[in-house]
Amino acid sequence: MSVPTAMRIVEELIAMNMVHDIGFGKETRVGRPRSLLEFNGSSFAVIGIDLGGTKMLGGIANLTGQVQKEICLPSYPNRPEENLNQLIDLIEQLLASPRPEGQEVLGVGIGTPGITLAAEGVVTWAPSLGWRDFPLAKLLKERFHIPIFIENDVNLAALGELNFGAGIGVKNLVCIAVGTGIGSGVIIGGLLYRGANQAAGEIGYMAPGIDYLNRRYEGFGALESLASGTGIRERACAYFQHNENEQCVSDLNAEDVFQAARMGEEWAKQIVDDTLNYLALAITNIACLLNPDMIILGGGVSRSADMLIEPILKRIEGVIPYVPRLVASPLGNRAALLGAITLVLNDILDYSVVNPHS
Repeated sequence: MSVPTAMRIVEELIAMNMVHDIGFGKETRVGRPRSLLEFNGSSFAVIGIDLGGTKMLGGIANLTGQVQKEICLPSYPNRPEENLNQLIDLIEQLLASPRPEGQEVLGVGIGTPGITLAAEGVVTWAPSLGWRDFPLAKLLKERFHIPIFIENDVNLAALGELNFGAGIGVKNLVCIAVGTGIGSGVIIGGLLYRGANQAAGEIGYMAPGIDYLNRRYEGFGALESLASGTGIRERACAYFQHNENEQCVSDLNAEDVFQAARMGEEWAKQIVDDTLNYLALAITNIACLLNPDMIILGGGVSRSADMLIEPILKRIEGVIPYVPRLVASPLGNRAALLGAITLVLNDILDYSVVNPHS
């Protein structure tokens, strides 16, 4: 980059109040003391929202990644209007939350659990929310009159990991979220890869074997029907029903199954073992196709990472030529919120990648 180009960019950032002058550095033997600049992340904020199948988590954070306020509200399976109204209420609460004087909200980044046309702001299909061809960005812009950015939720989490989490300094990674469903966000060469139909990373639709071909999957895909939190719960319920056991209560979840496996319950150990096999197959295929430096496990099921990472690595060792680093997300449910910062800045600054740590 030439000196004039660097100076022009710096002048633009100063005009936007993104960076500010903090005085002069130490004197050198020759020339004038150098003026020092600092990233002014606290002067602006971004609202990030992660829409899940059972809850929506929202937060407002400054540009350094410091979360100033978080709010969690329930979402409603397959109730599209109620989910929109709940989202509007969440944004209103976050906009009304206390923040430093003069701090401007640059925009709202929203991660949706399904296929999303990011440029158009349209949710093509989010089965857990009941949204199909849903013009979410248009509806929210009409309501709030601030920039609204829509992205697949795991793509947003991948951006969060790239800039604030396990992926700092990594150029090629895949972030897999195992929660109500299963999805992944793909970063290639430091850039988010969306695919021809903006459906890259929809690994929940992977077929984990030939028995899953010649079928139609209108809602959740084959892999997530087996290895997501929902799939794990349903397989546990199927076991109890087959054995005429009433233990499958309404609040049973995947975490309960993993805990039962830790305690030596044979039925749970079998379900967890099958889940590990399904996830290992998916990770094997991803590693062979993309050869990423790192694969990050996130989502609710990743809270049981102690029972996932080593067994999966053991299953794929020797099967593929290069085994990527497999790690649990250090950001947890904040990954998408922090990814929203990158999403909003990328558009406002018109840069491909903005990394506050570089």
